[in-house]
Amino acid sequence: MEHGFVDCHCHISAREFEEDLEDVIQRTTEAGVKTLVAVTEEVGEFTRVLQLQERYPDLVAPCFGIHPLQGGGGSEQRSVKPQDLDAALPHFYKHRERLVAVGEIGLDFTPWCAPTQQDRDDQMKVFVEQLNIAKELDLPVNVHSRSAAKVTIATMKEQGISRALLHNFAGKPSAALEGVKAGYLFSFPPAVCRNQQRDKLIQQIPMEHICLETDSPALGPDRHVRNEPRNIVLSCRHIARIKGVSPQTVQLVAAQNAYRLFPKAVTLTHSTHLI
Repeated sequence: MEHGFVDCHCHISAREFEEDLEDVIQRTTEAGVKTLVAVTEEVGEFTRVLQLQERYPDLVAPCFGIHPLQGGGGSEQRSVKPQDLDAALPHFYKHRERLVAVGEIGLDFTPWCAPTQQDRDDQMKVFVEQLNIAKELDLPVNVHSRSAAKVTIATMKEQGISRALLHNFAGKPSAALEGVKAGYLFSFPPAVCRNQQRDKLIQQIPMEHICLETDSPALGPDRHVRNEPRNIVLSCRHIARIKGVSPQTVQLVAAQNAYRLFPKAVTLTHSTHLI
């Protein structure tokens, strides 16, 4: 039986998919995608991602998380504050059985996103609290780290996190290898096809620590076009080229890695994936 693709990090509950979601899902399944690990950024998305799981129970595997940046991608974007998490806390516990991971969580110390030390301190507080929730609920974490790769990995290690996906990782290879030592996995979206700097990083991370993602609707092959989960095929081919192996090998190993990290994605979607 063929192993399909696992999109380990996508935003299928995003507004960008509301108009033509049925078509997007059809193209997703036709491309061989078996599981969408659906992350959230704000508490307002939690209900939507659960509704999508009800609508597509064989495909959507929900996560809850409060992102280090709030307010979407527009001019109103700001660094997260502890009160943003307060409103979300009851939902993690109420829906714990339906969640495959806590995410998207993490740190974003990009200077224009977190200009003050207070911003960075608030992000750290929200991040650590969600790491603790993940431990309490026995769930892996789905993690964002921008301009903060080293501190993100160090924080997870300090907090005793053993199961983590670092999505769209762009830190130095030395930081990544610290994560590899800790047992963490790394995923790469189709945008890596247009970023040669990432090739060296992908070369150095062992295949047993690599997963595939799209981060849809962002980080597609063309930065001006909405990304979709079907584009995971492009990530797979690109990584295969860098690793000098077949796309089928990357697809298979990345799916096995994903289901090892997110075991509830198998049981929740009632699938018959081979692991």
